[in-house]
Amino acid sequence: MNNHILIVDDDNGHRMMLEVLLKKWKFQISSAKNGLEAVEMVQETPFDTILMDIRMPEMDGMLALSKIHEYNPAIPIIMMTAYSDIENAVEAVKIGAYDYLTKPLDFDRLKITLTRSLEHCQLKKEMQELRSSHSSDIIGNSSVILNLKDLISMVAPSEATILIRGKSGTGKELVAKSIHDQSQRKLKHLVAVNCAALSESLLESELFGHEKGAFTGADKRRDGRFLQADGGTLFLDEIGEISPHMQVKLLRVLQQKEIQRVGSDETLHVDVRIVTATNRNLEQEMENGNFREDLYYRLNVVTVPVPSLEERSGDIPLLAQYFLEKFATKNSKIVKGFSPQAMDYLVKYNWPGNVRELENVIERATILLRNDYIDVSELPQNITNKYTEHVEEDYMPQVQTLEDMEKIFILKTLKALKDNKSEAAKQLGISRKTLHTKLKQYEN
Repeated sequence: MNNHILIVDDDNGHRMMLEVLLKKWKFQISSAKNGLEAVEMVQETPFDTILMDIRMPEMDGMLALSKIHEYNPAIPIIMMTAYSDIENAVEAVKIGAYDYLTKPLDFDRLKITLTRSLEHCQLKKEMQELRSSHSSDIIGNSSVILNLKDLISMVAPSEATILIRGKSGTGKELVAKSIHDQSQRKLKHLVAVNCAALSESLLESELFGHEKGAFTGADKRRDGRFLQADGGTLFLDEIGEISPHMQVKLLRVLQQKEIQRVGSDETLHVDVRIVTATNRNLEQEMENGNFREDLYYRLNVVTVPVPSLEERSGDIPLLAQYFLEKFATKNSKIVKGFSPQAMDYLVKYNWPGNVRELENVIERATILLRNDYIDVSELPQNITNKYTEHVEEDYMPQVQTLEDMEKIFILKTLKALKDNKSEAAKQLGISRKTLHTKLKQYEN
């Protein structure tokens, strides 16, 4: 369905001109002659964006903006104004308008602003849907993420021990949280331990607790993470890093549901569901003698694979918007979104550090922000340089002439589209006949 835009303008000629133009751009259009009509229409129809003049009879654009946002603050409103009234337009943006345009309208800028506002609106809707869903913390609607959410919803209510597998930075702890939140144990604690961050002796004390005087510095008895998680879920991250000694201890807990504090002979029963995660190849670690086979099979009752960000690049705009809102609030910044070029760079980058790297990039960009939109200048050079190098390597190797460049571009496009000549001609903006003619020339 086409995006629905409401045009609000008391100038009949200008309003009709906009209706014709926006219909030509394939938008669904409704119109109102003043702010009063617009407010009434918004209460009846869910518009995607409103294009509204400031100076109008009965109810002007400024008052209509406030009234509409009282009813639905999520609708992006673009104000139109004469050059002499820019001060009011700026004030409108301060009180919640998405942007403003000056009359006579620059049609290119109008189209860009409308596109951005609609993308903004769509991201907002998707964010609201994700927040209301069961797996609200796992952001994304790509097929691999939807499959992941389905798998979580199936395995979470069981008592099975789960092994989460994925590269560093993919969000394995978030998956563990989602499993806990959808389990029968959700009213009890989820306790997380990073096994790679602690030495063997510290990890043992951290997991099982210790008695007073068990070692230097143990000035009082302490419950470990197993007891803290009793009745709930214990998440052991980087499980592939634990020592052979700790592997034996953990295997005993899984088999007998019992622990002993360091320095104590007392046996304590624990009711804990174990969820673990690793970015290591545990099968290879078993072959190398570094990981116990019996423990592996105890931990790996159900495997939950977490995709890399490169495998779910379609989620990047949604994730970027989520992090943008998070860090804009944290740093008291007013940010409207991303420039198309900045978003293009984000989507094309391969993200070796996965979601964690994207989060760090967006936080940095938000802090460095100069204008309303995050642009290429706010992105780190490793992203912009890599993309530039990729484009240069891909499309312009040792180009001597314009004909050479054209040939390379056409052949690359065909290769990318798996030799689909109709689609290639369409993307190249030439006829199929012209494409065939050029391909014959390249054969000679």
